[in-house]
Amino acid sequence: MSVVKIPTVLRPQVGGNKEVELGGATVGEVVEALTAAYPSLRTQLLTDDGSLNRFVNVYVNGQDVRYLDGLATTVADRDEVRLLPAMAGGEGRER
Repeated sequence: MSVVKIPTVLRPQVGGNKEVELGGATVGEVVEALTAAYPSLRTQLLTDDGSLNRFVNVYVNGQDVRYLDGLATTVADRDEVRLLPAMAGGEGRER
């Protein structure tokens, strides 16, 4: 099983868990298992066609899956899958 690290912003939707262990041979299978267990995450992580939302970064053992095989990136037992939703905003400056 892979260990999925859950960022603070998503923890309320996974019962406050910092991490969950899920099975799957690819990132896509792990994400599917995660959204099956916690359906409210689906719209935040995936688009309607099942692709990763462009505002969500996923890393396997520190490597961005967008530069690997995306959702087809393989994962092995004890791999760390980290979800990092992009943060936007900040204080604007007047000119």
